[in-house]
Amino acid sequence: MTRRSSSRPASASRQSRPSTQVATPATPRGWVSFVGSGPGDPDLLTVRAAALLRSADVVVTEVAAHEPMVRALLGLPLEPTPDEKGPVFVDGGFGEDGQPLTHAARAKVVVREAKRGDAVVRLMAGDPFLHASGPEEAQACVKAGIAFEIVPGVSAAGAVPAYAGIPLTTKSTREVAVVAYAPKLDWTRYAHPATLVVLGAGEHLAELSDSLVAAGFDEDTPVAVTQHGTTTQQTTVTSTLAQLAADARSAVVGCPAVVVVGHVVDLREALSWFESKPLFGWRVLVPRTKEQAGSLSARLRGYGAVPEEVPTISVEPPRNPQQMDKALHGLVEGRYEWIAFTSVNAVKAVREKFEEYGLDARAFSGLKIACVGDKTAASLAAWGLRADLVPTGQQSAAGLLEDWPEYDELLDPINRVFLPRADIATENLVAGLIDKGWECDDVTAYRTVRAAPPPAPTRDAIKTGKFDAVVFTSSSTVRNLVGIAGKPHASTVIAVIGPATAKTAEEHGLRVDVLAAKPDVEVLVDALADFGAARRRALLDEGLPVTKPSERKPSARRRASSK
Repeated sequence: MTRRSSSRPASASRQSRPSTQVATPATPRGWVSFVGSGPGDPDLLTVRAAALLRSADVVVTEVAAHEPMVRALLGLPLEPTPDEKGPVFVDGGFGEDGQPLTHAARAKVVVREAKRGDAVVRLMAGDPFLHASGPEEAQACVKAGIAFEIVPGVSAAGAVPAYAGIPLTTKSTREVAVVAYAPKLDWTRYAHPATLVVLGAGEHLAELSDSLVAAGFDEDTPVAVTQHGTTTQQTTVTSTLAQLAADARSAVVGCPAVVVVGHVVDLREALSWFESKPLFGWRVLVPRTKEQAGSLSARLRGYGAVPEEVPTISVEPPRNPQQMDKALHGLVEGRYEWIAFTSVNAVKAVREKFEEYGLDARAFSGLKIACVGDKTAASLAAWGLRADLVPTGQQSAAGLLEDWPEYDELLDPINRVFLPRADIATENLVAGLIDKGWECDDVTAYRTVRAAPPPAPTRDAIKTGKFDAVVFTSSSTVRNLVGIAGKPHASTVIAVIGPATAKTAEEHGLRVDVLAAKPDVEVLVDALADFGAARRRALLDEGLPVTKPSERKPSARRRASSK
């Protein structure tokens, strides 16, 4: 990761500041915002935290995960580019010698950055004022005359147990004690029927259990240890104080971890909601264009999956724009009775051309509009236009043809249809419209170009079964993924959006596990989630541990495929 050098001159701030007529003070005035990043899930950032990060000149990080989290929030690439507009990231975890910074040394870094006159966000794990170095660093700002603010974050002490399905209080348990682990604490102070939350004890579970029993806790007291809480790597081990050390060893529990001690742990079996999501922790490959992957990935994350987007197609303008220009002139002049959009990309291409010519949706006056499906119609609606025809059955070119009216000389003053499509579109729609008496201008509105191969680690993961599932949203994504990265491993669950895509997948030697009921990405993800939920139930019914497809022995899948 790129970090600012400590010797960077003050004049090299993130962006130049506009000149004004107001006299500036001799010493630049910086500002420090101590911002809690929460326990790990980026979606738990507060609204105030997100706003400050978007306007920051400098972000002083605390852990390695902070910079990629902020980059994703700001829409920046994971790897910095020379001309990017964004905050400068400063490593607050380690010094230039590679050694961990003490609280005092980190405070000096924060003050140094603020003295340059920058808006500094000191991003801290959890909450700045709860078991964190926020108080010491804020006092350093006071001493240096630097103004600051505190933006609380969601604390791991409450959030991690909640994500594990463990309430900290109930009708019968009214008290909660939150303690940062230390070897010589007087644990007798907490030996009463309250909930005890211990932070930072992941590597000291044997010592903790021994100390609590020695302090008067019953050996049968329920205890839960959750590591990597609120993330898709979250795992929870439930035990008793007597068995905690052995159970944690067998589960390889480490840091970061949150320990909950008390009878509230018993409620986890009924209330576990996060780790029981149907696709929890599944690594899912999303081979789509970059522009189209967002909504699909968001829905996958909602089911607990970890989507990894691999562009397989790049959408580019046509090599020769004259055909498109001529068709748009004809549209404005009333040459067409219908325009048919067969994809969101087609809508985007036509809209961009309209904006290039200074036209707007009023140019569609008197023109009938057809869309191949609901998603395409929705993108049209965002432009302020309503589709006159959307298939009532199968949302595809075949479904569109089925509902398309025959040409009638008395009812239709013009018999021509404008089809702005991809360069690789099939001829079926054109042939079907001609059979119904229509003339078609089949125009290349955009080109689909095979993307560059993904990095070697991704290609290796695809071929060796490290992905749990892959979702194919078109036949071209199947062909292009196999072309640039190779065929997915036999243990990988294959989910496809429709029969045509399923046929292409099978032609490439892939076994289709999930077929969407209709060609819609949300329906496709829902179908994959149903598959995951059924698989989870089957494993539990057999008394087996819940594993991911990538953890299954590949030979079992190959035997199934050969039946």
